Amino acid sequence: MKTVMIIGASSGIGKACALKFAELGFRCILTARRIELLEEIRSKYLPDALIRKMDLCRQEEAISIFKELCKDAGSIDIVLISSGTGHVNKDLDWQLEKDTIDLNVSGFTAIADAAANYFIERQAGHLAAISSVAALKGHGDSPAYGASKSYQSIYLQSLRHKFLMLKLPVCVTEIQPGFVDTAMAKGPGLFWVASPEKAAAQIVHAIVKKKKHIYVSRRWKLVAWILKILPESIYFKISS
Repeated sequence: MKTVMIIGASSGIGKACALKFAELGFRCILTARRIELLEEIRSKYLPDALIRKMDLCRQEEAISIFKELCKDAGSIDIVLISSGTGHVNKDLDWQLEKDTIDLNVSGFTAIADAAANYFIERQAGHLAAISSVAALKGHGDSPAYGASKSYQSIYLQSLRHKFLMLKLPVCVTEIQPGFVDTAMAKGPGLFWVASPEKAAAQIVHAIVKKKKHIYVSRRWKLVAWILKILPESIYFKISS
């Protein structure tokens, strides 16, 4: 039986992915800041899940917990990083920007680094992380969010290159969702909003198939293509 560890599994996409992995026969290790929600998931759906409280804004503690879970589990085949935050921050409130950076940059890097080192030591594995289509273009209403997701994209690409240089069979999957019906979907003008269950089905399928990259839902690939080629002047006009 293969084992998946999901970082940020208490709600939304992370929770939906946990249920989908369990449906496919995976053993699940679930972490999140809100332990009471993990206990509810275990009680209602996944009685065999191993759960631990983990706050990625406490990076050293999170790394220690990750290492403990690796020992307790015996072996982990897949690590999926689903934790993230973001704010519509029109007034450039520093605390909101800092909250985003603490979790999406510092917290993400801490756990991605811990997972990468674990897979290097194990000589195999699969690291997956949920970034965002927002990584492709900056937006004046949420500067730190888009920048943090762009950072995640480059970091994941860099880890993929590192594993290649080390000649290790470690897969890295980047997931870039558009709008998913979770607490993270904020602001006006939302479209093509996927349910967490639909998103999870596509994400888990991509991970099982060891894909390097996926847009969720798949039609966001068209939006991503447009964003990549759209001149900044035109993008600013239509997104203001």
